[in-house]
Amino acid sequence: MRPAVHDAVLTDKVAGHRVVIVGAGFGGLFAARFLKRAPVEITLVDRTNHHVFQPLLYQVATGILSPGAVSAPTREVLRKHANAKVELGDVVDIDLVEKKVAVVRPDGRRAALPYDSLVVAAGVTQSYFGHDEFAEWAPGMKTLADALVQRQRIFGAFEMAELEEDPDARRAWLTFVVVGGGPTGVEISGQIAELARRALKGEFRRFDPVDVRVVLFEGGKEILASFGNRLSETARTTLEKIGVEVQTGAIVTHVDADGVDVKDAAGATKRYRSKTTIWAAGVAASPLAKVLANASGAELDRAGRIKVESDCSLHGHPEVYVVGDMMNFDNLPGVSEVALQSGIHAAKTIRRRLAGKEPEAFKYYELGSMAAVSRRNAIVSIHGLRLSGFLGWMLWLFVHIASLTGFKSRFKALVGWTLSFLGATRTERAIVTKLPKGAIDEHP
Repeated sequence: MRPAVHDAVLTDKVAGHRVVIVGAGFGGLFAARFLKRAPVEITLVDRTNHHVFQPLLYQVATGILSPGAVSAPTREVLRKHANAKVELGDVVDIDLVEKKVAVVRPDGRRAALPYDSLVVAAGVTQSYFGHDEFAEWAPGMKTLADALVQRQRIFGAFEMAELEEDPDARRAWLTFVVVGGGPTGVEISGQIAELARRALKGEFRRFDPVDVRVVLFEGGKEILASFGNRLSETARTTLEKIGVEVQTGAIVTHVDADGVDVKDAAGATKRYRSKTTIWAAGVAASPLAKVLANASGAELDRAGRIKVESDCSLHGHPEVYVVGDMMNFDNLPGVSEVALQSGIHAAKTIRRRLAGKEPEAFKYYELGSMAAVSRRNAIVSIHGLRLSGFLGWMLWLFVHIASLTGFKSRFKALVGWTLSFLGATRTERAIVTKLPKGAIDEHP
């Protein structure tokens, strides 16, 4: 009976303008937070029950941080927002005419959520550039579940190498391929190398973890191209010092259970044996962008992002806002800061319209870019300021601590970083293995 009472309380406190927010990422969550005292009824719907800080997922995958350090329960974040409720479900369609959002709930039931204003912040999925078959052997890392799968694969590879008697087969288990030289690819390849050479030292008997091979493939001319030539070269030098092989102008043309085929800049194709391939090469907007484009006539770009008006609203539908990685506005990059700022702007625009004021154009304030390349070593580009090494890492540390949602997440992250970056251990290394069928009967 309590949920019904709570809903009645909500109705009494607000004027009845219904705002549906799709997605609990930076765009959706911050839109909800900035509508806290607005005369609206908010329903935030997401397929998971948590907000996740995506830039640090690679640290969950490599055993530095726990899942709780990079995520916060959505209900907990919004618990003091009397005008907001959270629903678990997968948005499958949006009816712009009837102003309803179609949701499939975890138990398979369907629901229709009516709205007066709609904020769509469904984010992106992994893109394999037309080769979706690669996903089976080269998963990406966009969700908390993805990061835990990667942790299983990374630490599981070391365990399998210890069981392997054939040297060639063991070498395949100890070869890690990372596809994509953006921040995620650079950071996870650096941390796998650090993991092997520092945290796992002396723990195995059939091989020395220092012999692990990490290969980073980037199709462009340089890694971290958006940081500029100097920082890009600094990052490459740093990675190579800790044992990462960086290959640019390299296109992955095939992926399977035993490795990848790579075409180099000269057009020659080479086979790399590896049991663990991690895809960090590209993203595509949520399929909801196409749904909205078909219904409204708005354009999609090559990444499937939908072009929006100057106030982040959908073409022909000023009550619908598309924010974050789904939107194409002045070709802004798909980074968390864009999502956060555009989500806040959508919330402010809803409030302005309810107050009878005209909307304002969205203005993005770029705060810069940064990537942690290795232990206590990061590169930072902020408004012409270029930093690298320990000073860059300290700034990276401060910004990421400030960006995490909630005190508990910040505390957990600080503990994990202290143990991993000042010490040599990785505390989050638990994986779950499945026994072969019949193993219990065979080995009582």
